[in-house]
Amino acid sequence: MPKLKTHKGAAKRFKKTGTGKVVRRHSGARHILTSKSRSRKRKLAKSAVADETNQGELRRMIPYA
Repeated sequence: MPKLKTHKGAAKRFKKTGTGKVVRRHSGARHILTSKSRSRKRKLAKSAVADETNQGELRRMIPYA
């Protein structure tokens, strides 16, 4: 069986937890932050678990992460 190649775009955007779930960052936390509330910005800074429908696809993209 050949080794799997890591999808480099996905490797930069996602990482795996200890249990194998894939986590992602929130969008909208880069600029135009003055119009966003303090609590919203705080929530955007934290990572979120990627949707269950995409978990299998993402795990295949980052097999060794």
